[in-house]
Amino acid sequence: MPLSPTSLASPRHELPASGLRLLGVHLRRGATQVFSGLDLVLSEQRIGLIGDNGAGKTSLLRLLCGLEQAQSGQVLLGGEDLHQVRARRPGLVGLMFQNPDDQIIFPTVEEELALGLRPAGLSRQAARGKARALLAERGLADWAPRAVAGLSQGQRQQVCWLSLLIAAPGVLLLDEPFASLDLPGQAALARDIAAAPQQILVSTHVLDHVRDFERVLWLDKGQIRADGPGQAVCTAYEADVAQRLGQSRSTQDGQG
Repeated sequence: MPLSPTSLASPRHELPASGLRLLGVHLRRGATQVFSGLDLVLSEQRIGLIGDNGAGKTSLLRLLCGLEQAQSGQVLLGGEDLHQVRARRPGLVGLMFQNPDDQIIFPTVEEELALGLRPAGLSRQAARGKARALLAERGLADWAPRAVAGLSQGQRQQVCWLSLLIAAPGVLLLDEPFASLDLPGQAALARDIAAAPQQILVSTHVLDHVRDFERVLWLDKGQIRADGPGQAVCTAYEADVAQRLGQSRSTQDGQG
């Protein structure tokens, strides 16, 4: 079920007007140089991240929410160092992990959703009440007492999305949010993303869900290969993949 008017309340954590910015960011993980001098200004409401596995999409999202620390360069939020801003206002940026089991902490659905409300000063009882209300709004009232461990992968992914909605950060970072969802679930999430008031960055291999975004970044080995309207960038990436597959097939045929 898509978002209701109640679910579409303004984010509790408003982002500074100048938003997110990366300046000369260098990130190395072990022997792998992920980014070398990456510069980005991220101001559009909907931004897609596409590219092959290992291109740097997840690393970029982790930098933007403070889970990764660049060896050099700056990650800024509102013109200030991201880590300093988040220390004062920890609810500004929210990340939905690719694997829901990396995100979910509590044993029941209502407890997991209520977690996002506790920093706002709500009592445990009040937070769980709001969590139950959101689930009821979505036609999922019977999920409230259910054990998360008993849910399917796609259902756990939905719990992670609802946890972000109820926490209402100023920007939402979604890492492969469609991967575990069936077609109805993908369609519902796509409608939710389109309707949400926050800035949203979506990393995905399902290009149709970002094709209409105002901006899409194609990452290739830690570099920005293309940056522009979703339709144009997705088409360019698809053409590149087709060309590489054609070259690989020709090489295999030549060796046969």
